[in-house]
Amino acid sequence: MPRLSLWRDGAHTNDYKFMDGRIREMMTVGGTGIYLHKYIGTKDQGDKGDATQPQYLNQSEQNIQDLLFVENRDRKYDDDVYALRGHYTRGDSDFDLTQFGIFLSAGTIIMTFHLNDMVSTLGRRIMSGDVIELPHLKDFHQLDEGVPAALKRYYVAGDASYASEGFSPSWWPHLWRVKFEPLVDAQEYKDIIDKITISEDSTTTIAQVLSTYDKNIAINDAVVAQAEAEVPRSGYDVEHLFELKKFSGNVEDTPTADDTHRSTTDEDATASNNEANESQLADVRLTGYLTGDAFGDNIGSGISFPTSPSTNDLFLRLDFLPNRLFKYDGNRWVKQVDRVRSGLTPLTPLNTTLRDGFRENDTVYVDPQDDTNTIPERQSLSKALRPKADNNG
Repeated sequence: MPRLSLWRDGAHTNDYKFMDGRIREMMTVGGTGIYLHKYIGTKDQGDKGDATQPQYLNQSEQNIQDLLFVENRDRKYDDDVYALRGHYTRGDSDFDLTQFGIFLSAGTIIMTFHLNDMVSTLGRRIMSGDVIELPHLKDFHQLDEGVPAALKRYYVAGDASYASEGFSPSWWPHLWRVKFEPLVDAQEYKDIIDKITISEDSTTTIAQVLSTYDKNIAINDAVVAQAEAEVPRSGYDVEHLFELKKFSGNVEDTPTADDTHRSTTDEDATASNNEANESQLADVRLTGYLTGDAFGDNIGSGISFPTSPSTNDLFLRLDFLPNRLFKYDGNRWVKQVDRVRSGLTPLTPLNTTLRDGFRENDTVYVDPQDDTNTIPERQSLSKALRPKADNNG
């Protein structure tokens, strides 16, 4: 009589089939219903001539859209929705005191599925990128009264593997364990969230409900507005700073602190000395890059010159870009200096710094030897450092 053994080399025995049927029944009876949106690959990018973003002839979950960053940004999902049963343990949102500060550990769920039932329904196992909806987590009492329907809960699959508790005495697996994270309004899931509305008579998509874009923009605008109030302009404010001009006469006659032949009581080194009197010195404003805005409060400004100016009058023309300061010499308005201090943010209408010159540069470089070869002068580092295929022979 042969020895009894539940293991058979490479074969699913009747013992395995019996236990698999009981486990399927348990998952069907006690599991929760879910709706799964099957990830089927990336959208066709067209022939971009970029080796890092190839054009695939077949659509497959194994395709990688961007080989440089190893990511699939434009994902394609099956139009059909698959119904499955899954089981997971609900947990409370507890405070996590193991980190710096207090954090809530919530959102992530670990769900198990019957392996053969899942494969027969989907044609494969659940993988990273698949999206599920949990009907039993609908929020019927939402805070926003403007939402006319119950809010649905969507999760995206992450890590997946065989569940340790899903192995029967026959040593074959029966359960598939998947980690799910809450779905967010991201580019990867636009194929789903932009097509589903919150109710049958509404045009509002779930992307608009899930997204925090409007709130983030409002917060950012408030931060920028406060920055404009506290630091309104770039560069340095030197309007209140002056420097002492050197002697207009012979430099060799300039008394210094290092002159060992002079003392503080030396008549030649006193402030009343004719060689160092104030007529030979001048207070001038500090100058430097982005410091040309110290025009003073008593200077007139506008978009046209005054009709009856006096000699040596100063006037700031606001219709020049950047604003330009003129001085009247009796016959004409002579340019003095341009305003080079500008706002730090795009909210300021006149931005004339080097940074703004680069950011707003729309000039296109045209190759003098080939008119069809045009390159925008403003290039981001991600494009400037892209690898090129070395397949030209």
